[in-house]
Amino acid sequence: MDVFGKMMLALFIPALLVLLFTRITYNRYVALALAIALIAASVYAGYTSPSIIFVIDAFSLTVGFWLASKLKN
Repeated sequence: MDVFGKMMLALFIPALLVLLFTRITYNRYVALALAIALIAASVYAGYTSPSIIFVIDAFSLTVGFWLASKLKN
């Protein structure tokens, strides 16, 4: 996969993971921890080669956490 494809996936997938895990666990902190664990596993496996992907993942996790807090109320 090219870098642009990885950037697009990094923009949407972590936020969706946080929202999904929030709906499953009913706790946004546990959902954030699970999403971070999945991203850490993909980093360890070597799927995130450019370092800009880390920044995009962090931004997407933040947006997902914010959306989960808004949806929970």
